[in-house]
Order: sequence, then structure tokens, then C-alpha cells
Amino acid sequence: MGFFDFIKDAGAKILGKGDDNENVKKLIEDEKETMPIDDLDVRVEGDTVYLSGKAKSADDKVKAALIAGNIEGVSKVNADDLETDDAQAIEDLFYEVQKGDTLWRIAEIYYKDGSRYKEIFEANREVIKDPDKIYPGQMIRIPNFVA
Repeated sequence: MGFFDFIKDAGAKILGKGDDNENVKKLIEDEKETMPIDDLDVRVEGDTVYLSGKAKSADDKVKAALIAGNIEGVSKVNADDLETDDAQAIEDLFYEVQKGDTLWRIAEIYYKDGSRYKEIFEANREVIKDPDKIYPGQMIRIPNFVA
């Protein structure tokens, strides 16, 4: 799966406020109901977050990486040690939100149908709490995209 790349200067401001490893772990575990990960371990080294444990699905693995990557100060997330029994290939498109973007506009670009913004919102609920509030530099997933 390799590294996920993110914009270092965008996202939640939780690093440098106590134990970085525990702060990132708590942010991911706050989504435990929708994205269970057993034995989650988080290691922050500089601007890179390393995740390990057992995710329920490949989808949950991606969601955990997105949560960790959408933290200010993080530019890379390595989820290679975050195991899953799900053999599903991860082929979703990842998109960096630009100034002026809305989920509707992004859905128009990728699906040619703005009303499909709800699919993008649902696929990113762990990093987008309100479909009307996205910010430049945020990395999101465009699910079920067919080029």
C-alpha cells in the first residue's frame, strides 16, 4: 500500500500538544464505531505517522490513513502494518481540496453529477463532519471513480 502523501500545513491542530502518538491514536479511535481497528498502534516520527493493528476492511484502513494524514504537521502516513483480511484492492482516487471547492463541485468534476456529493461525504465521514465544511489542503477519497 505504501505511503499516503498529505499537505503538511493543513488539518487538525493536535501535534505538539502532549503525547503525539496518543493524540493521533485518540483521533482515529474516536471513529471506532464506524471504523473498528483492533490493537491500533500509532507512531509519529517527524512529519510521518506509522499505523499498525488490524482493520476490519481495506476501506477502514484507508479511512484511518486519511484521519492521520489530515492533521497539521503530517505529510506522510504509512499504513503498511495496518493489516486487514479484506483482499479488496484500494483503487479509489484521492483528491486534495482546493480553495473554492465544494463537495458538489468535486462530484460534478469526477462523476459529472453534483448531486452525487453525498457519496463523497459518506466515504469521508471520518474526516468531513459537515458536507458544507471542507478546507484547502484536506485530502479526501473519491469512491467508485471510473476514469
